[in-house]
Amino acid sequence: MQTRTLGCAVIIGVFVALFGIHSVAQSTDPMIGTWVLNVAKSKFSPGPAPKSESRTYVMAGKEIKATSTGVGADGKPTAGEWMIVNDGRDTPMTGNPDADVLSLKQTDAFSTEFTLKKAGKVVITGTRTISRDGRGMTITNKGTNAKGQPINDVLVFEKR
Repeated sequence: MQTRTLGCAVIIGVFVALFGIHSVAQSTDPMIGTWVLNVAKSKFSPGPAPKSESRTYVMAGKEIKATSTGVGADGKPTAGEWMIVNDGRDTPMTGNPDADVLSLKQTDAFSTEFTLKKAGKVVITGTRTISRDGRGMTITNKGTNAKGQPINDVLVFEKR
């Protein structure tokens, strides 16, 4: 009986250890957390800049769920949602007037290249880089917005 109890304890211990390691590995992604746009440090061309934006990234299985809320330049609320899958495949997104599909390819632990598409056509490309200390995130966007205007934006976010 004691051997059986010890065997169960070992199996449970191994399961907890493996599950704990898996959870720690997931939470080490530097993007996980809440990020707030620093409008003053960001550049929006042609503009105007939004009044605010906050993004939250959380683990959802093996993927990362991203949500965005804010206030646009016109004073109206904004919201978006998408999944982060760093495999280069197209994934749908909502709340972005410029695009309906996003594809991402991670270049290293801190950097990702992305492509935004609207109705199957590439409209914006860019990069997302997280600082080595994990406190800053810079997103560059280059392409054409929904109004047909060329854009060249640099968004600077700070982790909260």
